[in-house]
Amino acid sequence: MKYQYGTVTKALVGELQAIVGKPNLMIDLERIENYSHDETSKEEYAHTPDLVLTPTSALQIAAIMKLATRERIPVTPRGAGSGLSGGAIPLFGGIVLSVEKMNKVLEIDEANLTVTAEAGIVTNELNEQLKSRGLFFAGYPMSLETCFLGGNIAENAGGGKAVKYGVTGRYILGMEVVTPQGDIVELGGKVTKDVSGYDLKQLYIGSEGTLGIITKATIKLLGVPKVASNLLVPFASAQEAIAVVPLIMKQGIIPTSIEFMDRSSIELTCSYLNESLPLEGVGAMLLIEIDGTDEQTVERELIQVGDLCSEQGAMEVYIAEDATTRERIWSVRRNIAEAIKVYSPIQSLEDVVVPIASIPLVLPRLEQLKAKYQVSIPCYGHAGDGNLHATIVKDPQMSLDDWKDLEPKLLSELYAFITGELGGKISGEHGIGLKRKGYLKAVTPPAEYQLFKALKAAFDPLYIMNPGKILD
Repeated sequence: MKYQYGTVTKALVGELQAIVGKPNLMIDLERIENYSHDETSKEEYAHTPDLVLTPTSALQIAAIMKLATRERIPVTPRGAGSGLSGGAIPLFGGIVLSVEKMNKVLEIDEANLTVTAEAGIVTNELNEQLKSRGLFFAGYPMSLETCFLGGNIAENAGGGKAVKYGVTGRYILGMEVVTPQGDIVELGGKVTKDVSGYDLKQLYIGSEGTLGIITKATIKLLGVPKVASNLLVPFASAQEAIAVVPLIMKQGIIPTSIEFMDRSSIELTCSYLNESLPLEGVGAMLLIEIDGTDEQTVERELIQVGDLCSEQGAMEVYIAEDATTRERIWSVRRNIAEAIKVYSPIQSLEDVVVPIASIPLVLPRLEQLKAKYQVSIPCYGHAGDGNLHATIVKDPQMSLDDWKDLEPKLLSELYAFITGELGGKISGEHGIGLKRKGYLKAVTPPAEYQLFKALKAAFDPLYIMNPGKILD
């Protein structure tokens, strides 16, 4: 079925301005250009909207959606635009609806260990407000200093601490959602158990803005760990480093993080940050964090993990106990994606995920693909939960036409291997969005894919809600 979208007329612009106010409506090209893309390649994916709205309440969003339904105008919800799948790109023009001005903490309920906040709050700012009370939102992603809470929920974002603490969805107890038809719905609440009908909030978590717009959420909080320490462990080869990960997980210790960085990722990032790490003879590194409530337990587990790494061929085991040293090495890990992007703005940053035992099987296949297609594929990521960021990088000398020919062939091979041979998935945290929707259809069993389509049609029969994402 083809969906015909309406036109954003001058009269409709006037109606929308009456809803949100003139300061919250942008229509001139210079101002709306920033809303035409996310962190995927602008050259490949950017698309300019007809206008951008920055509402300040769920009531305003509901009124916008009612107009959009009446006129069949596509609406693309947007958080910070820090996504890596093209999920916030207005593929069919229309309205970009940014929640950037809905950025308040509404309630901190220490008795119930919850916080309720609007979707546009920066995740790091939320945790800063909680820190003085000894609490934190544990499900935050690596881009915590830029990403918005609403985007975290819409992508079910994960991050470096997901090994121990899990991803965003684990902590969402309740949410307020505006449907494509303009209804405001409250889902869940402050209870930790609820089997009262279908769990609709879990359906919205990870739905990438295709079923409605998340406007606020109630989050389960944890106490801030009193002690944390890190190991930086270099290995002579990437394969040796990655093979240690399942062995660590078998010990009964649950590290906060086990991050993997291959040599090319580290070199690019150290150059970008003007930083230095001991790299002589190093093929890859593991960055391992352990936290807890007392120093003795953390120290004992740290030594146990360090000894295992040494037994498995680690070149050295460096302990980073003070906050300054920990921040230095974590800064390298957090900035890898940006460093690779500076080297080559056109790239395919993947986040395949496999069962933990299959982690060591991924790197040999990446080496085969590198040789076959003559491209570099720096690899890093959250090895402790099987989520690796294999980044296929366009050589600056390669033509865009050659890249567009190469990229889909390589990705098809990679995804077929990950899903078919290893029982993995094509995205662990970045989402499907615009970038991976064709591949999702190729690797998803037909009956399951039909359920996806049926849900979309039931929630959004006019296909105005972030159209062209996840499904065609």
